[in-house]
Amino acid sequence: MKKPVLKKKVTAPQAKAFSVHLLTASGSFLAFLSLVAASEERWTAMFWWLGLALFVDGIDGPIARKLEVKEVLPTWSGDMLDNIIDYVTYVLIPAFALYQSGFMGEGLSFLSAAIIVVTSAIYYADTGMKTRENFFKGFPVVWNMVVFTLFVTQPGEYVSFAVVIIAAILTFLPIHFLHPVRVKRLRTLNLAIFLLWCILGIVALLQNLEAERIVRFGLGATGLYLFAVGAVMQWLPKLGDRSEGA
Repeated sequence: MKKPVLKKKVTAPQAKAFSVHLLTASGSFLAFLSLVAASEERWTAMFWWLGLALFVDGIDGPIARKLEVKEVLPTWSGDMLDNIIDYVTYVLIPAFALYQSGFMGEGLSFLSAAIIVVTSAIYYADTGMKTRENFFKGFPVVWNMVVFTLFVTQPGEYVSFAVVIIAAILTFLPIHFLHPVRVKRLRTLNLAIFLLWCILGIVALLQNLEAERIVRFGLGATGLYLFAVGAVMQWLPKLGDRSEGA
């Protein structure tokens, strides 16, 4: 006599946890829409989709930690899913946009794209990319933000190429870069600067990437702050200890 097959019931916590994976996976569709826009050289649309993908990437982690997704669904790797989508939205599509647009001229645009995709692939293989304070060690390959800033500020092909080279080199150096949400020191200030960068980015998109001078200046200044503040906090390890709680 055959033993009855026991069917596993899906619990409410499991369903909620899996919905977080679906939220993360939705970033892949946003990446697809962004790629379609880039292939048609609709740069404003491309960056809108990348911005939405960045928003999803920003909220799925806190939700996953609150719902204890790793404990509820231990055989599903949210980290792996996140890394796959991040590589496409943070790296591959911005690199393709540089190449497709000929932003720095045909030769430098192609070379920049090649440098970006190769160095970023190596970076994603580093399992020790985070410090105890949740800083990134090395430039965290947020090329979506860098390329967007270059498209808006239009600093010129050689300055743009220099930015790509410097960021690529910094990918492999033990210099800290900010995670604006998870780093506790100066979190209020850093979050405010990051939100200001986002607001200025939205304004630039509403202006079809032909932003007014004050928007371009503000986007460049806030972007430079976010790029450099991690290193400043690394050199000044006591900075922000009193203003931010444990």
